[in-house]
Amino acid sequence: MRTEPGERWWIVVASALGLLVGNGPVMQFTFGTLLPSITGQLGWSRGLVSSALVVGLWVTGIATPVFGRLVDRFGIRAVALPAIAVFSLATAAVALVPASPVAFTALYAVMGLGAAGQTPLIYAQAISARFDRERGLALGIALAGVGLGAALVPQFAHRLIGIAGWRGAYAGLGALTFLLAFPAVALFVGRPVGGRERRAPSGAIAAMPGLTGVEALGTPRFWLLAFSFFVVSGTTGGVISHLVPLLADRGVSSQSATAMLGIAGTALIAGRLLSGFLLDRIHAPYVAAVFFLAPLIGIVVLLSTLRSEGAAIATVLVGIGIGAEVDLIAFLASRYLGMRSFGEIYGYFFSIFMLGAGLGPFAMGISYDRTGSYKLMLLCFASALGLAGLPMLRLGPYPYPAERETSRENALAPTG
Repeated sequence: MRTEPGERWWIVVASALGLLVGNGPVMQFTFGTLLPSITGQLGWSRGLVSSALVVGLWVTGIATPVFGRLVDRFGIRAVALPAIAVFSLATAAVALVPASPVAFTALYAVMGLGAAGQTPLIYAQAISARFDRERGLALGIALAGVGLGAALVPQFAHRLIGIAGWRGAYAGLGALTFLLAFPAVALFVGRPVGGRERRAPSGAIAAMPGLTGVEALGTPRFWLLAFSFFVVSGTTGGVISHLVPLLADRGVSSQSATAMLGIAGTALIAGRLLSGFLLDRIHAPYVAAVFFLAPLIGIVVLLSTLRSEGAAIATVLVGIGIGAEVDLIAFLASRYLGMRSFGEIYGYFFSIFMLGAGLGPFAMGISYDRTGSYKLMLLCFASALGLAGLPMLRLGPYPYPAERETSRENALAPTG
C-alpha cells in the first residue's frame, strides 16, 4: 500500500494540473464570462441560459456517487479517462450547437455527465489513499489547482471570445481540458497504490477503516455535513457564476469584471492552501466555521457598496470560501466517515454540493429576470450562510483520526 514520498507529491502536482481544467473552472467559472455574449447573440434571458448550467451541474451531482462507487471498485484510470474524453468533447461541441435552448441544455447535460469524472473526487481519492498525517496539506495543494483554473481559464475564455466568439471559446475550452487532464490522470493520478491496475478485492475494501455508503447515510453527522456543503456551494456558486454580469450592471467593463474572476481564483488558491495547512493542525469543524464566514462577509460588502474596490474585497472573500469548501468535504468525510467507501461517500457529498452549485446560479438568474436586480437573492444567500457554520460545531471528535506514524509502520511490518 505504500508509495514512495517523491511519487506521492508528484501525484499532488499532477492533481493540481488536472483540476486546473476541472468541472468548476470549465463549467462554472467561465460561465459568467460567456453569458453576456450568448445572451447578446441568441437573445435568450439570463435565467434561460443559466438553466442549462443548472442541468449540467445537477447531472454531475447525480452521476458523481455512481462514479465514486465505480472508482472504489475498478480504479481511477478505468473510470476517469473515458469521462474526461466525454467532458472535453461535449464542451467543444457547444461550438456547433444550433440556436435552440433544448440543444444547448442537452449538451450541458452531456458535459455534466463527463464532468463527474473530472471532479475533485478523482483526485481526492488518489491523495487520501496515499496521505494520512499530511492529508490536509496535500489536499490543499492539489485542490489549489481549481483556484488556478478559476484565475486563468476565464481569462483564456475571454481572449478566445475576442478572437473567435463564444463558440470558438467553447472549442478551445474542450481542447484545453483534454490536453491537460487526460495525461495527468493517465500518467500520475490514476496509478494504483501498489503499482498494478487491478480490481480491489472486496476483503481489502472491507478491511479499511470506516463506514459503508449505506451506513454513512444513516448517521446524523452525514446530514449535518451535507447541509453545510449545500448552503455554501449554492451561495458561493451563485455569486461567482453571475459576478461578471452583476458588475457589468454597475458600469464595470467586461474586461475588468472578468479580471475579478482572476481575483476570485487567486483567493481560492489562498483559501485552499491555508485551509489545507490548518486542517492538519486545528480541529476541522472550527476551521470550517471560520471559512464559512468569509463569503457571508463578502456578500454583505457586495450589497453595501457599488465601488469597484468593495467588489474586489467581496470577490476575495467569496473566493476564500470557495477555496476551503472542497478541501473540507474530502477531509471531513475521511475523518468522520472513514476510508472504507470513500469514493462512494464523497460522491454523495459532491452530489449534494453540485445540487447547491446548480441551484445558486439558477436562483440568481431568476432573481434578476423577475426583479431586475440580484439584491433579493444576495440577501437570501447571506441569511443562509449565517446558518451554515452551526452544524460544524455539533460534529464532535474524529472517529477516524490520523494514525501515529509509528503505528502505521507497525501495521505495515510483516508479522511472524
